[in-house]
Amino acid sequence: MTPIRLLVQPTQRIEGRTYADYGSVDECMEGICKMYEEHLKRLNPRSKSITYDVSQLFEFIDRMVDLTCMVFLEDTQTYKSHNREWVKERIYMLLSQQAQLEGSE
Repeated sequence: MTPIRLLVQPTQRIEGRTYADYGSVDECMEGICKMYEEHLKRLNPRSKSITYDVSQLFEFIDRMVDLTCMVFLEDTQTYKSHNREWVKERIYMLLSQQAQLEGSE
């Protein structure tokens, strides 16, 4: 388990700042996807199913005022900050892995 803290500020409103703790990078990336899915549900409350592609998810990430992942480094007992580009790379890797697993079933 690698502790991850996700820091998010979706809009200019400082009161909107929030954070979430995760136990792994994949768990954090899934949390960001769920955040986007919840956003889509709020925008489309009558839709029975929500679909999107990775480019729409990345636009959502890019529109945030701030999105940072702080990854705990066991050897130095410190957190390393990662920006939204790193986050998008990790999300792409995770979704690619999931697609490969679904394709092999």
